[in-house]
Amino acid sequence: MRCAGPDLSIAAKIGLAGTGGRAGFSVLELALEVLQGGKGRQRVDLELLAGRAVWLLGALPVSASPARGAVPRAVGMLFARAVLRELAAARLAAIREKIVGRCRETGRNPADVTLVAVSKTFDGDVIRPVLEAGQRVFGENRVQEAQGKWPALKADFPDVELHLIGPLQSNKTKEAVALFDVIESVDREKIARAIASECAHSGKHVPVFLQVNTGEEPQKAGVTPAETPAFVALCRDELGLDVRGLMCIPPVDEEPALHFALLDKLAGACGLDGRSMGMSADYETAIGLGATHVRVGSAIFGHRG
Repeated sequence: MRCAGPDLSIAAKIGLAGTGGRAGFSVLELALEVLQGGKGRQRVDLELLAGRAVWLLGALPVSASPARGAVPRAVGMLFARAVLRELAAARLAAIREKIVGRCRETGRNPADVTLVAVSKTFDGDVIRPVLEAGQRVFGENRVQEAQGKWPALKADFPDVELHLIGPLQSNKTKEAVALFDVIESVDREKIARAIASECAHSGKHVPVFLQVNTGEEPQKAGVTPAETPAFVALCRDELGLDVRGLMCIPPVDEEPALHFALLDKLAGACGLDGRSMGMSADYETAIGLGATHVRVGSAIFGHRG
């Protein structure tokens, strides 16, 4: 059966608003289910799901029954990728517009703010449409997870800049230095020394950010604000690391602006230009307080199931 191509602009609007109807969930949810192999739903029938995705996108007439086998799964995946690519472009455009707007309000140059798309937990097939939409800086939390998807993606998109934003174990340092272009989560002396040693051994230059535990939470990684100047000196002057800036994750139950302002002050006192702070819910606030890197995940990829 030959299917006409969908009106993707309409499909994107449907996906952004939610269908609320025919298949019981949105085009975006359908697309994610098809590409991720039904991981989000138990005992999902992928052939049926692919058929429904194409049906919702208008490639099949409303009268056509989206029964199992009506549409080959490969066709469903083609349409799923198309709608995700368009949705990714729309979401990225909306975020970039907000970044530009906030920069104008605060007298900053939008070019000084880097959007880091946080792709943790999402498969390569879900990340690829975001790459196709033009995003090139991504963040991952775990070395092992990133190893499973980014080598292939980097082969197709060699200008990608991959950031490690989650905790790094010393036994994963070699792999982290090999795969990542920036490590934002240097949180203690042991890790700093391990990265410096591996960079020297491999000959690879990897810029770093130092993680500050601005809320001094016992369960959270990072040096305290009081320890930050000495830690910067150790990493930069003694170990010779290329320290680009500081990174923080504010406590969930406190006003993030207070922590962003503190990180900005610490970075300035240490002579550092970079401030990695702000996520989907508060990146505009962070930009107003000096963020140079904002880490945005759910606003681009949707909520993680």
